[in-house]
Formats: sequence, structure tokens, C-alpha cells
Amino acid sequence: MKVRLDDGAELFYRIDDFTDPWTKPETVVLNHGMAKSHKLWYAWIPIIARHYRVIRYDMRGMGQSSVPAPNYPWSLDNFAKDLLGVMDKLELGRVHLIGETVGGTISMKFATQHQERLRSLTVCTSPTNFPADDRDRAGNARQLETEGTASWVESTITRRLDPQIVDPAYTRWYASQMAATASHVVAGFQRAAPGVDLRPLLKNVRTPVLVLAASDLRGEVLGDFRDASKIFPNGRQVVFPGVSGFIQHILPVPCARVWLDFVRGLAK
Repeated sequence: MKVRLDDGAELFYRIDDFTDPWTKPETVVLNHGMAKSHKLWYAWIPIIARHYRVIRYDMRGMGQSSVPAPNYPWSLDNFAKDLLGVMDKLELGRVHLIGETVGGTISMKFATQHQERLRSLTVCTSPTNFPADDRDRAGNARQLETEGTASWVESTITRRLDPQIVDPAYTRWYASQMAATASHVVAGFQRAAPGVDLRPLLKNVRTPVLVLAASDLRGEVLGDFRDASKIFPNGRQVVFPGVSGFIQHILPVPCARVWLDFVRGLAK
């Protein structure tokens, strides 16, 4: 299914709801990261959709959603505006929001603007800021523009998925999903992101927040995201030891179970 935003963009979404039919479950919105799609959440769904109505959507330019022209003004603000548009069009009230990598950063931005729409916020391997002198992002943008998305994914995949843990077949599938994203989409955001710093705003977000992270990330290209929980007044973090990379994709089932425990604890 697709929702049409006010500017004409059409964003794909999917609803997973395996709750008991006589209940009125709360809603969870899943916000994927850069060059990904709703499909990357597949292993979370059996765990959380048994208890919650889950909506996972494809961000603008990715998955099955509309791909804008190369001159589109990519920004956290515009992605957060899209998220609000999806929630409004689907008539969602307060939700549990889960974002991963840049999708988590977008979710944090959304929380600074619309925390009244959130029951909880969870971010997975998500940076709170993008340094102005981020040479790595500038290099990524050049590689994307000259070599394409597949080359960029291949050169960065071991930062994402720990080869000591992840099935090689899963790594190949994961990379193919990312490689399907138009290079100008990824490069455009890579060039627009440096200089953004959410940290001064996050201290005013009183929403219960869970931060999930692995103990290590090769290259540390996302900054010290593990300490994000300390910024939020109601923040909590869970770091998985002995794992390198994007924990939400490497150990999705344990992450989903940690999330269930976190949310159930809010009701006590």
C-alpha cells in the first residue's frame, strides 16, 4: 500500500498485525536507515507484531517509495516531515517509534518536534550529530557519484554486518537490498548531513528512550552513538558485548525482545 503526501510523493507502507482480534493494540512505527527499506525489519516482525500493530514504511527515495529528482533538498527536517505526513495520513495518534541508523537520527529529530505523538522512542546504532568536517561522508558521496551504490555498499558492508557472526547469504541479500537505492539519493544526503547536531535539542525530549548498540563499530563512522541515552532525561541503553556492527540487523531477535521488555516496563 502507499500513502500520498501533500507534495505528491508516494511512500510505501506495510501493516503487520498478529495481535488477538479482540484487543486494541498500540501501534509501532519502524523507520529504516539510509539506502534500505521496510524489508530489513523482517526478523523483528514475528516478535513484536504478535503484541503490537506494526507499520513499517519506505522512506522517500528508497524501497518502493517515490524517488525524487537529483536536486531534492535532503535533510533530517524533510525526512521528519515525511514521517509526520505518514502518521497523519494513516491517522495515527501516539505511537512507539523505532528507528535504525539514520532512520533513528530522523526519529530523534521527530521527537524534538513532536514528542506528544510518541509513547516511546528506540534508536539503534543512530548518530546524534554529523560533524561539519566529516571527510568520510564527503568521500562516500564521491564514491556514490562516480561508482554507484553497489560499490559503496560493498566497501562498507563489514562495518554494518559482523562477518564473524552473520551468515554470508544474509550479507549478500542485505547488500543487494541496499544496492537497489539510486546513488543520487544516498549521495545527496551524505553531502547534506555534515554540520547537523541534535544534542542541544535532545535534552528536552522527555519521551522514554531506548538506545541499542553493539560494543564496537569498525571505523566508528557514526560517532559515539552509544552515549546518546545519557542526553535524554528518560534514556536507557543496552549495549551488546562482543559484537561489531549494526546490532539491529546482526541480532534482530534479541533486539526485538529487549525492546518488548523495555516497553512492557513502561506500563508498570
